Amino acid sequence: MGSWQDNFKKFTGKTRFVVSRLFIHLAGSEVTPLLGVLNRAVREAVASEGDLEVVGERLVEVCQSLLEYNIYWQSAANEGDVIWNEGEAGDFFDELFTDSAQRYLSSSEGEDYGEDNEPLTLPPTGNLVVMITVAFEGEVPDIETDLASMGAMTQALKALINLHYQEKLRGIQIHFSPARLGDELDNEQLLVNFSELIPL
Repeated sequence: MGSWQDNFKKFTGKTRFVVSRLFIHLAGSEVTPLLGVLNRAVREAVASEGDLEVVGERLVEVCQSLLEYNIYWQSAANEGDVIWNEGEAGDFFDELFTDSAQRYLSSSEGEDYGEDNEPLTLPPTGNLVVMITVAFEGEVPDIETDLASMGAMTQALKALINLHYQEKLRGIQIHFSPARLGDELDNEQLLVNFSELIPL
């Protein structure tokens, strides 16, 4: 994204913000444990009242889990924009947050499935779509490109982890569908509600 406008804004000293949303669709009953990771991450993020350090650590955990489950990736997509105004970047981040939250059976609210010492039976999950929305300062080519391939998405998830440790993230949201254990996202609902997904 090295356009002449980027170069001009760099020359004038403006801060470059990127707002980006990644979609990863996984399939198979083997991905059910990932719902537990996602719910725990979101529950802890909510409990921290959005503390960026805590939410960033949970993002790292989610990205690492997604990388471990990469053999179950089915399709992916991403979207985003470069914005040179912090307020406009915040507005776009909020817009993507609202859209993610309205997706079929989607939530970023953690569900409480009982005490930690109680045994938990997880019903199998067929389809799972994870949506990660971030806002950050600077330029990260591994995120600002088409991520509809295994290699590109792998690099993007690693780049998100690095952004947390570099303290460049300014906003983080994690949504997933279905959001509750026992809910089902069938193939038709997947097509209707996540039409941007491209097979990997």
